[in-house]
Amino acid sequence: MEPLPAEELLGLYALMTEVRHLDRAAVAWQRQGIIPGYAPLLGQEAAQVGSGFAMDRTLDFAFPTYREMGVARALDVDMTGYMATHKASWHGGLYNPVTSRLAPIQAVVAGSVLHAVGWAHGQTLAGESGAALSYFGDGASSQGDVHEAMNFAAILRAPVVFFVQNNGWAISVPTEKQVAGGSVAARGAGYGIPGVTIDGNDIEAVVHTTRWALERARSGQGPVLIEALTYRRGPHSTADDPGRYRTLDEERESAGPDPMERLRDRILGAGIADMEALAGMEREAAAAVDQVRIKLTGLGTQPGAEMFNFVFQESTDSLNQQAEQWRKESDHD
Repeated sequence: MEPLPAEELLGLYALMTEVRHLDRAAVAWQRQGIIPGYAPLLGQEAAQVGSGFAMDRTLDFAFPTYREMGVARALDVDMTGYMATHKASWHGGLYNPVTSRLAPIQAVVAGSVLHAVGWAHGQTLAGESGAALSYFGDGASSQGDVHEAMNFAAILRAPVVFFVQNNGWAISVPTEKQVAGGSVAARGAGYGIPGVTIDGNDIEAVVHTTRWALERARSGQGPVLIEALTYRRGPHSTADDPGRYRTLDEERESAGPDPMERLRDRILGAGIADMEALAGMEREAAAAVDQVRIKLTGLGTQPGAEMFNFVFQESTDSLNQQAEQWRKESDHD
């Protein structure tokens, strides 16, 4: 791999710094009652920021799960709008999926994988040249939806990249107890899809590999499966207690090098920036997170009628009847 340009490395570090600050803050906000729940990504910043950064935002479209805040930030999604889902203000976020190139947050395990393939095949049918980037974890890879998605993607040669963040745990179950065949990437062979395993904590490897896979998909060569090996350094969600299934010593031994420290050492070692410049990024990140908190706490509720308005492009008689009944039985508009 050719080293990434200095300006890209600095931009990536700034993004990762803000993501880590926001991730830690979101956990604190849940404890404070500002948001009811959150799925942390501590330790997965390189995999998320690097893959999102590799996208062509004029062509490609990302399909996240409930943990891809780092991808959202790399795509310059408004973080208050993104966090609105975690505040339960609105399902999927208050940001614009079309302009941001990030589909609504998906809480159904592996649910967005099928959506990504459908969008990608739509690009083929429309004669467009974008590629879909589909996110899911090692646990979700055992879902039937993933089999269906990969099978049809391969048959249709759909321009989609399946990006698996293997963080070592499917909630409380370790990867080796729920992924047969040795790796998720190995499964690609069964569908005739190239499967590659990368160090998901090496952000340069993530950027290079994702760019290659997206370019390959756009050129009509079909889907790619990327397995980014990383580690979930915290709980599965703020409702999870990882101490019930692993010890702190096991966590430290298995986590490996911190992706933030790796990139920092790379920047300092190459003389791209000094500690003072990186400290400035820390201050900017902290200030940005403070603004997100202020805006988030000021968010009101969305109109209840929207739960009927955004189900179908063209509403049905049955749905209209439900909406009318809801209005009669409630005090809402």
